[in-house]
This record gives sequence, structure tokens and C-alpha cells, in this order.
Amino acid sequence: MPHTDPEIRRELGATVRRFVEREVEPVASELEHADAFPADIVAGMRDLGLFGITIPEEHGGLGLDLRTYIGVIEELAAGWMSLSGVLNTHVMVANLLLSDGTDAQRRRWLPRLAAGEIRGALSLSEPDAGSDTGAITCRATRDGDDFVVNGTKTWVTNGRRAGLLALAARTPEGVTCFLVEKEPDAESSGGITVSRDIGKLGYKGIETVEMAWSDHRVPADNVLGGDRGLGRGRHFILAALEVGRINIAARAVGVARAAFEQAIRYAQQRETFGKPIAQHQAIQNKLADMGTSITAARLLTEHAADLKDSGARCDVEAGMAKLFASEAAFMVASEAMRVHGGVGYTTDLPIERYYRDAPLMIIGEGTNEIQRLVIARGLLARYPLD
Repeated sequence: MPHTDPEIRRELGATVRRFVEREVEPVASELEHADAFPADIVAGMRDLGLFGITIPEEHGGLGLDLRTYIGVIEELAAGWMSLSGVLNTHVMVANLLLSDGTDAQRRRWLPRLAAGEIRGALSLSEPDAGSDTGAITCRATRDGDDFVVNGTKTWVTNGRRAGLLALAARTPEGVTCFLVEKEPDAESSGGITVSRDIGKLGYKGIETVEMAWSDHRVPADNVLGGDRGLGRGRHFILAALEVGRINIAARAVGVARAAFEQAIRYAQQRETFGKPIAQHQAIQNKLADMGTSITAARLLTEHAADLKDSGARCDVEAGMAKLFASEAAFMVASEAMRVHGGVGYTTDLPIERYYRDAPLMIIGEGTNEIQRLVIARGLLARYPLD
């Protein structure tokens, strides 16, 4: 696995922070309330090379490690959490190719993904199959040199604008992962139709869609990993979700940090009973808990990323980071609103946006109830009875 020089990591983090301050923060609330896709911002992210951040240089990417990637995610999420979602499934598709794709598949798609020429999306969840990947009913039936796909997928982030979908479908061998090209920005492409947009409490500006697959033909060469990948898609995707959960943890840290920074500034400006509210013990207790939780969440997230970069198994650590950071983000967003009082409930400040965005991290990439099961089972396996 790559190891990025700490100085390069700091420089890129600072570059992204400046980009967020200049290009994102002035327009984030307006775009979010309009639920408008941030095309200009995404173009800027592409110019910075962020779509190829973890893709090796030999394939046109920056070749940086996961620790660097989560630092970028934190900065983007602190500006507007939806931007981190633009990258998340894209990076997961790239990682699927890097880990399990054939040489031909890597040569075919990684340079285009790295350049941001096409964006990746994960087509996994179904109306009756979310965290329970074993319940997938979407089917791919062999027909000569093709597979014919039929089914419905939901919660597809980047689904409309993506040019490459990692699709989980059932074949006679079991769940198989297919790499499916589609026309970006099209309501339909072959037998793929974007059947509806899913309205959300927060996480605005980025499309989350339901997709119908009707007799869509996919070449057999597009099975992730080739013939050896038949029936192994669930294993491939669950491994990729470890990075997804670390991403969720990093974006939770970003949202929490942004909410905390707003709160601690406001607490030193707002006066009651003749002094800033930051001098009241009740507010100081809140600030102490918020700051401590953010630091702990960041350390858990960095630890999970370091394990993943080392090649070690990190399902438990990724689950821990996602669980703790997402709960911390929700707590900090709620406390930041309390610190602001009534003004925090208005749309004049971004506090209400943080409060609406934070619950997604509790639910996304496997609910926290699922995370607790994953963590407990992993711990039990590590500490068997003699």
C-alpha cells in the first residue's frame, strides 16, 4: 500500500481547505437549500486531482494513501458534507478495481476515473436489501457473451451522473459484482432507467436515486475479477465498504468540527448577563465535551485508515470509527444548536444544515445498529475462550 509523506499530506489538506474557504463556504447554504448540484465546485475538485487521489500514478492518479484521503474528506465535509459524498462511491469503485479487477479492467477504467472523465457509483442496496447484502434479488442471467440484468436498486448516490456503476447482482454462483458503463447525466441508458430521485432531510445537492434495470445487457468481460469473480461479489463489496465506513467517519469529523467551530466562536461573541456565554460553566461543559469527542473521533478514524493502508484487516476498527464519529457528529451538531439558541434554528446560519446532515452518518454505509453487531462479532473472534 502507498505511504504518503506527511508534508505532502499537510500541503494537500491546506490546499483543499483554501479551496473550501474560497469556493464552497460562500455558496454552500444557497446551493444546499436549492438542492442544486454543485457543478462548478465538482469541476474544481477534478482540477485538484481529487478523483484520482488514491489511484496509482501509473494509472494517472495521485497515488496517495487512505490517511491523506480522509484528511481531504474532513476538509470537504467541514465546508459542505455533500461534497464528500461526490467522492465516496467514486473512490470505492476505484478501490474495487485496484483490489479485485483484472489487469485489462484496470487499464480500461482507472485512468478515466482518475481524470474525473467518468465518475463511479455503487449500485448495491435494494428496497428490501440494504445492510443485508445476502437478500439481494437483482438478477444477472447468462446469455452467450453477455449477462442480462433485471431488478431495482435504490439509494444510488451519484447514480444519475455516474459513468461507471459497480453493480451487485445474483448469478447461479452467488452475488456477483459487475462493472457497468452508462451514459452520464442520462435518465436512461440501455436498459437502465433512473426511475426517481429520493428526497432527503439533508445531504442535499447530490443525487440519490432509484434505478430500474430491465433486460440490460452487460458483457461477461465486465464481471469484476473476470471468471474468478463469479459469486464473489459480496466478498469484494464488503471489503470495499470498509473504506466507505472510514469515509463516513471522516465526513462525520468534518461536520462535527464545522459545528464546533461555529459554536465556540459564537459563544465568545454572544453576551448574556453582562459577559460572553463562553464564560458560563454550562456552556464550557458543552464545549469541553464537543472538543473531546471530535478529537477522539478523528484519532479512531486515522487509526482505521492506517490499518487499512498497512493491508491489515480493519473491519472492527472501521466499524468503531464510523460508530463513534457519527454519534459524535450528531451530538456536536445538536449541542452547537443549543449554544446558538434560537438563531441556530434559523436558516441564517449553517447550524441547521449540520443538524440535518449529521443523521446520515448514523445510517449510511450500514446503520450503527449493524456496526455494533460487526464490532461485537469481531471482538468475540479475537478473544475466543481457550
